[in-house]
Amino acid sequence: MAGTVFFSVSMSLDGFIAPASADELMGRQWMQLQQWVFRQKHFRENLQLGTGGEEGRDNEIVRETFERTGASVIGRRMFDAGEAMWPEEPPFHTPVFVATHTPREPWVRAGGTTFFFVTGGVETAVERARAAAGPRDIRIAGGAETIVQALNAGLVDEFHLAVSPVFFGAGVRLFESIDAARIGVEQSGVESSPLTSHLRYRVRVTEPAR
Repeated sequence: MAGTVFFSVSMSLDGFIAPASADELMGRQWMQLQQWVFRQKHFRENLQLGTGGEEGRDNEIVRETFERTGASVIGRRMFDAGEAMWPEEPPFHTPVFVATHTPREPWVRAGGTTFFFVTGGVETAVERARAAAGPRDIRIAGGAETIVQALNAGLVDEFHLAVSPVFFGAGVRLFESIDAARIGVEQSGVESSPLTSHLRYRVRVTEPAR
């Protein structure tokens, strides 16, 4: 059976998932947005941030997300930012397919992560990720433009938003270019914790009335 295509991101109350500039990553607003995940034991271990960390339901959600993922798809903007920030052993531990306009040889990293650069668009990237993932799922890991391209192409089956109690005011808005006439959602789950609210949705694609 083919794996599920999904995305899982942290989002501010006003709909942003990242600052406008990659230079602001790790800045105050972004850290407030992500503070729930940085506290989790599995996340800290995966990014080699040291020992310790919380082990409650938030940690289980982080672990479940990583364990279900057999391959990831990311955009070039996310790759360019991550290339400078990820440790030598990036946090994916799976094949990662980078949707880009610029060809490049595969980049093999420690810990089982290999980046493949795909020039055929997000549809081709997802197709290759599906072949690589086997029975596991395919995560559209970011950024916002790549996620929305996959949504608008009808490729995403479900998604998870971790909505943090913070306002950005400006930045990269997740659903900026969504095809609202075709893309609908059905809520499938809600869980709350002190630092975030986990919202889960199934995606349905319909054709607009003519």
